[in-house]
Amino acid sequence: MLSPPTTASAMPAATPTDKLRVLVVDDSLLYRKIVRDALAALPNVEVVGSASNGRMAIEKIEQLSPDLVTLDFEMPELDGPGVLRWLRQSKRPTRAVMLSAFTSEGADATVLALQEGAFDFVVKPSGGSPHDNQLLLQTALAARVQAVQDWRAARQPRRVAVPPPSVGLPPATRVLPGTQRIGVVAIGVSTGGPDALRAMLPRLPADLAAPVVIVQHMPPVFTKSLADSLNKLCPLHVAEAVDGQLVAPGEVVIAPGGRQMKVRRTESGQVQIELTNDPPVQSCRPSVDYLFFSLADSFGSQTLSVIMTGMGYDGAEGCRRLHALGGPVIAQNEATCVVFGMPRKPVEEGVADIVAPLSSIADDIVRYTGRRTRP
Repeated sequence: MLSPPTTASAMPAATPTDKLRVLVVDDSLLYRKIVRDALAALPNVEVVGSASNGRMAIEKIEQLSPDLVTLDFEMPELDGPGVLRWLRQSKRPTRAVMLSAFTSEGADATVLALQEGAFDFVVKPSGGSPHDNQLLLQTALAARVQAVQDWRAARQPRRVAVPPPSVGLPPATRVLPGTQRIGVVAIGVSTGGPDALRAMLPRLPADLAAPVVIVQHMPPVFTKSLADSLNKLCPLHVAEAVDGQLVAPGEVVIAPGGRQMKVRRTESGQVQIELTNDPPVQSCRPSVDYLFFSLADSFGSQTLSVIMTGMGYDGAEGCRRLHALGGPVIAQNEATCVVFGMPRKPVEEGVADIVAPLSSIADDIVRYTGRRTRP
């Protein structure tokens, strides 16, 4: 039996300026060393311990109260998902980043782990020397460490409130639901996205009047696992995008990891997907900005842009362009984001027409698009 969860209130509070305290959990001695060394090279991290299985991990979490745990999936006695379930039940502020295998099985397990409450994941490098793998892992972990620090900082009392989205915008520039035809809904999301999509997409009705295109920052293989898992939950049909396909109302496509996705408008006004190997935009492939730029050229004001939880600023410039053309923009609010990075600029710059909690985004999308009329 696992020990009873300790309440979060019993733990010492840490300020966002402290070094991030990290516990490394992996059943491989070699990989524990690689991960520890990768983390130790980061200036804002303190590795406080390690564990070789999930049961030991829980004991160390109770003893050390780390801010972040790196978790392997397959471990003796208790696996990574088991630790995630314990963390969720204990309501501790400790975040978990999964170390995932770059396989279809690893992708399926990762999507399930994200649904169990994992903060994010990184793919285990496996093609080079231990030193090369450590450097690759160090780069990937550095971004997740920063995201966890941003998450912690966002939950501290703020002295300056984010201005409401209408500040500085004359009423004539506001785009009201139902006042214009929406030809396509475009969603950009990153860290926290799989869980956010899992909460939001099933609330969209099967008769939604516009197709939905999504960029979720993920590597190849993982996006297909995400699409397959969402398709089991949604009234809409969800699939990984295919080059050249036409996307009709009632369908949702997710950009494949490692490819850029753009949208072309056919002569009949349909949404057609084009996948490319163009370079990363905002260091991302797929990129939200890349998708949104193509929509600005093809659908303009008939695009409904939705920018959700995620690290960085991918999508901010695309939202600006589409908003300037008269396209409405919905941004997820800070309180419900895992990381309020991607929506921040659209909100602070007054580009977002609606700033909404995750629970109401689907309703807002329906208000803008409407539903298809039945014959």
